Amino acid sequence: MGQGLNTKVAQVCAYVLGVDVQSVSIKPYYSLISPNVCPTGGSGGSECAVYATKIACEEIMRRLAPLKKENPKASWKELITLAKAQKINLNSSYMFTPSYDGKSYTIYGVTAVEVEVDILTGQHLILRADILEDTGVSLSPEVDIGQIEGAYVMGLGLYTSEELQYEDVTGRLLTNRTWNYKIPGAKDIPIDFRIEMRKNAPN
Repeated sequence: MGQGLNTKVAQVCAYVLGVDVQSVSIKPYYSLISPNVCPTGGSGGSECAVYATKIACEEIMRRLAPLKKENPKASWKELITLAKAQKINLNSSYMFTPSYDGKSYTIYGVTAVEVEVDILTGQHLILRADILEDTGVSLSPEVDIGQIEGAYVMGLGLYTSEELQYEDVTGRLLTNRTWNYKIPGAKDIPIDFRIEMRKNAPN
């Protein structure tokens, strides 16, 4: 998925466990080990997976808390070795349930665009676009900036070049291929593309 789900899960897991992100490995998803997944859209899969990861890791940390208290200077490997010797269960899982764990909410943003238009031909050039997005506390800012860029370009295509045209009598879709349905290309995006996420604004 383009939302960087694996990266975000690894980052949150490392943060909760207090280890380096390089110590976390994400296994490829398949339905034998995780058959019940939530649908995703608008980066929603990341929110669900990260929340479930956070809860599962917090449970492991609760089990390790007595050991950490007894061995405050122990490294992660030393702590896990002690846990294994004492038969502390280091497996944990959690399933995100939208109706219980979270509610839908709206994300706000604002965009200012500087455009140069040839009034004779309609040819236009986007000189600059500035976007301010209220992302709350971003799980992975670089990944989320990519998501914001993608959303902007989708909107750009919708309002400038993409048009669904249908045959009047039969209703057959006429713009059914790239020859006559034009999505934005690399030269259609803003020359100067600036994105900022609100700082210190949890939602």
